[in-house]
Amino acid sequence: MKNILYNAEKILNNISGFHQYNLLEPVHLTFVSQNFCDMLGYTEEELLSENKDLYAPLVYRDDSRLYSDFIYRLTQKEQTLTEQYRIVQKDGAIRYVNDTATSKRLEDGSLVAYSVLTDITSIKTENNNLHFLNETIPCGFLKYTCEKTPKITYINEQMLKILKFPEIQDEESNYLEMYKENIYLMIPMEEQRRFSLFLNRVYTQGVTIAGEITIIRYDGTKARLYGWVTRCVNEHGQEEFQSVCMDITERYKAKKASETDRYVKALTEIYDKIFEYDFSNMTVKCLHGQNSDVFRWLQNIPMHLEEAMEKWIESSVVEEDRAAVSKFFKDFFRKKIMDAEVKPPQIKYRALSSSGNIKTYLGIFLKIDSTVSLFCCRSITEENNSLRNEMKNMQEFVMRFTEGIVAFEVEGGNVKPLYASDNVCEFFGYTKEEWLAMAQTKNSIKRFVSKSGVDYEEFMELLDKGEAEFDYIDVKTQIPRRIKAVCSNHFSDGSTHRYVMLYNINNETNKKSEESTVKKDVYIRTFGYFDVFVNGQPIAFRNKKSKELLALMVDRRGGYVSSDEAISFLWEDEPTNALTLARCRKVALRLKNILEEYGISDIMESVDGKRRIVTDKVRCDLYDYLSKKEEFSELFKGSYLTNYSWGETTLGELLNEYIY
Repeated sequence: MKNILYNAEKILNNISGFHQYNLLEPVHLTFVSQNFCDMLGYTEEELLSENKDLYAPLVYRDDSRLYSDFIYRLTQKEQTLTEQYRIVQKDGAIRYVNDTATSKRLEDGSLVAYSVLTDITSIKTENNNLHFLNETIPCGFLKYTCEKTPKITYINEQMLKILKFPEIQDEESNYLEMYKENIYLMIPMEEQRRFSLFLNRVYTQGVTIAGEITIIRYDGTKARLYGWVTRCVNEHGQEEFQSVCMDITERYKAKKASETDRYVKALTEIYDKIFEYDFSNMTVKCLHGQNSDVFRWLQNIPMHLEEAMEKWIESSVVEEDRAAVSKFFKDFFRKKIMDAEVKPPQIKYRALSSSGNIKTYLGIFLKIDSTVSLFCCRSITEENNSLRNEMKNMQEFVMRFTEGIVAFEVEGGNVKPLYASDNVCEFFGYTKEEWLAMAQTKNSIKRFVSKSGVDYEEFMELLDKGEAEFDYIDVKTQIPRRIKAVCSNHFSDGSTHRYVMLYNINNETNKKSEESTVKKDVYIRTFGYFDVFVNGQPIAFRNKKSKELLALMVDRRGGYVSSDEAISFLWEDEPTNALTLARCRKVALRLKNILEEYGISDIMESVDGKRRIVTDKVRCDLYDYLSKKEEFSELFKGSYLTNYSWGETTLGELLNEYIY
C-alpha cells in the first residue's frame, strides 16, 4: 500500500501544476505537486495550512474577485470548471495560468477539488501583442483552417471594416457567419483558382507568399488588397493559415485610372468621340468630344445609362437608323461583359454632327475591365482615301486585339515611348517597369527595337510606309508568332507623335474564341429547397434577397417581374416607396453581379426596371415537370420552394394537378 501511495504521489508530482483543495470552510490546499511549487517558487510548507488559504493571496489583486467566484462555483456541486487568471510568483513575476478543477464529494461528506494549473503566459503575451497590432496598425488579419474549403477562425476589426460589415446587422446582412464557413465567399470567381493555388503552395512548400488580390465586400463592391499568407501551428497544435493584408483599393484605382487615361489619350488620335460606360453604376459620360454641342450635357458628368442613350438616340440619330442603334446598345447592355478574344461589337449609323449636318459614323465598344467599356466613334464621310485605308487597318486591328496600341514621339533617329498596353511591352521585350523608365528620356531607335527580334530596317520601314508584318518569338512562351503593325501617318502640323497598333495574325485567336463560347449548363431546382447549379456546382449566394428575387422570376416562368411586385414579395409588410425601391435595385444589382461571376448573366433579362428569367437558357425541374413529358412525370414529390412562403400558391396548383 505504501508503494502504491508513493507511486501515485510521484506521478502527481510530474503533472503540470497539480494541487488539491479542501472546499469546506476555510478553503485551503491539502496537496501540492513539486511542479506546482516550482511554478510558483514556494515550498510545500509555504503553501499548505489546515486553517487558512495560503494560495489565494498569491492571485494577482485585479483577478482576486475572478478567482473567488471560481472557487465559489466549485463549492456548489460536483463539476469541472476552467478559469484563467494571473498569479504572483515569489520573485514578484506575474504569470498567466489556466486552472482546470474538478470538484467531488467524498464518502465522509467532505468536498474536495483536484486541479491542474498550466502556465499560459507566452500565449497570453502573444495575444496581447496581436491586440496591440490590431489597435495601432490599419491591417486586416485573418486566421483560417488548412482544409480544402478553409473556415475563418479569427477575423480582426480592421478586416471587418475593409469588408464593410456593419456594426449592427439587420435581417438580411447576417453573412459574417457564412463568410467564416467558407473563405472563398469573399473571393470573386475569377480569382478563386489563383487564391487556391497560392494556399496550396504555402501549405506544401512552407513558404510565405505576398501579392495582390481582389475581394468582394459585404455591400457587393470589390476591394483590392495587398498582403501575405503563411502557414503556422496555433496554440492548440493545429495547422492554420494566417494572412495580414492592407486595403490598396484607392491606389489600385488611381493606377488603373492613370493607365486608362493614357489609353484614352491615344484613342483620341483616332476617334472623334469617346464615351465611358460604367455598368457597375449604370452610368455614361463623355470623355472626348465634349466640346460638341450635341454632347455637352454629357461632359464628364455621369448620366443614367438608359436615360442618356434614349435622349441621344432621339435627338441625334436619324430616324431610319434609330431602331438599329437602339437594338445595338440594348444587346450590348444585356451582355455587359465582352470576351477578350471575341470581336468587339461595332455599328455604322447616321447622326447629327455638331455642325448641324448629317454624317455617317462608325462606332465600336472597347473593353477596359469587367464593368467599364468605351464606346468610340468617328465620322467616316469626309476622309480621304489614304486616311480611310489607314482607319480600316486600325479598325481591323481594334476588332481583333483591342489593347495592342503604342504611342511614340519620334525625332530623327531617336524615339521616346509615350504609352503602351501590356502586350505591346512584351512584344518589344520590356517589362512595364522598364517601359516606364524609358519613357523618361529619348532612346536610340536601334537600341529600342533590339530586344524585340525585329530588324532595325524593318522597323524604320514601318514608320515610313505605315504598315508591316513581323515574325518574332513571344517573350513569355518562346513560341514563334506573326504580328501585323499599322502606323499612323506623319502629321502635317509638324507633330512628332506616331501611333502604332499591333495584332496577332496567327490562327490561335479563332481557337480561343471558339473555346470561350462553350455554353455553361445551368440547372435550377425548385422542388424542395431552391438552388441553382452551374456545371453541377451550386451557386453560393451571398445575399438571401438576391436569391429570393431569382426564385421569384423562376416562379414567374419567363414573365417579367416589376420592382413593385418584387417588393410586395420580398418585403411583404413594407409599402413601395423611394427607400424600398432603392433596396430592390441594390438586391437586383447583387444578383446581376453573382450571375456575372459564374458567367451566366444572360439567364436574366432586364427592361425598364422589370426583370425575367430567360427560360430557354436554363434547365429547371418545374419547367420539365410542366412539359408533361413522361420522363419528367415523377419529379414532383409534394414540395416546392420550401425556402419561401409565397411559393404556396404555385404549390397548391401543383398539388391539385398531382392529386387529380
